[in-house]
Amino acid sequence: MSLAQTHTEKVSGQVEATCLRLHAKAVDASHVTPTVEKMTLIRSRPEDVIVELRAAAVNPSDVKAAIGMMPYAIFPRTPGRDFAGVVIEGPAEWMGAEVFGSSGDLGIRRDGTHATHLVVEADALVRKPANISIFEAAGIGVPFVTAIEGFRRAGMPKPGETVLVMGVNGKVGQAAAQIAAWQGARVIGVVRRAEPYAGFASAPVEIVDASAGDVAAKVRDMTGGKGADIVFNTVGDPYFQDAHKALALMGRQILISAIDKIVQFNIFEFYRGRHTYVGIDSLALSSVATGGVLRELAPGFASGHLKPFPIVDSAIFPLSAAAQAYVAVMGSARDRVLLDPTR
Repeated sequence: MSLAQTHTEKVSGQVEATCLRLHAKAVDASHVTPTVEKMTLIRSRPEDVIVELRAAAVNPSDVKAAIGMMPYAIFPRTPGRDFAGVVIEGPAEWMGAEVFGSSGDLGIRRDGTHATHLVVEADALVRKPANISIFEAAGIGVPFVTAIEGFRRAGMPKPGETVLVMGVNGKVGQAAAQIAAWQGARVIGVVRRAEPYAGFASAPVEIVDASAGDVAAKVRDMTGGKGADIVFNTVGDPYFQDAHKALALMGRQILISAIDKIVQFNIFEFYRGRHTYVGIDSLALSSVATGGVLRELAPGFASGHLKPFPIVDSAIFPLSAAAQAYVAVMGSARDRVLLDPTR
């Protein structure tokens, strides 16, 4: 039998999956009550694979979509954007591979990863480095995609540049600090109150305590008056003015979040400083586009210059306890929260 014949036969593959289902938006996180249902998933396109999922992360965007904060989210659907597992149907070169991935459309505009199985494009897959676990791989997704996409759009950090990360102890903040250090930049992180940097980095991360005074003045003092070449603002408007004042000439501010949507800034300082503001929305990236982004990061994880977030047993939930996982995430859990569909 030819490879082409084998490939054609496998396109019609299907699997009985156990999936979380959201049938309507909830009023708040405490009222998100997904049902656990059996569904038949069909691989009908040659570009698709079926992944037997071993772990799936829960992100704030998963819960926000469930409570109506994403107007383009469809119902009913299976939520979930990040995943890790083993390919059980697809092209021969992928069969049996341990993979991970993420997406801006999975779990939002089409069925996602909070299930035992997933049908997704082969081009969305990233092979799991041997030195990280399947649970660690499932937790990489959204935070690292958001961080590197910000740098890709603003210009990757370079040796000799200073990167200031506002909200450095959040998951995206830690990912941004890791990537900047990997690229050889100096990293300064801003925290709300006196505390050390909570994550990994392949070089020192200097800390500025926002509760101790003028953040921008401190950053300029630390950089000999120059300021930061890149400000990665993971919080948004609460730090916008500090970020604006801390930017060096031709500096770039990356924005990924907001509490209040409207901010004021000095346009004169903006154009005289030749600043650039870059907005990042990882939900705009398809599964395939996200796979491409994550493949750029894979060598960093394989070499140890990047490390996935630590996974603790108390932050892993079975599908039947997904409601508790969603509440934990919206309660600003410090740990990376995962679902284990095998339990």
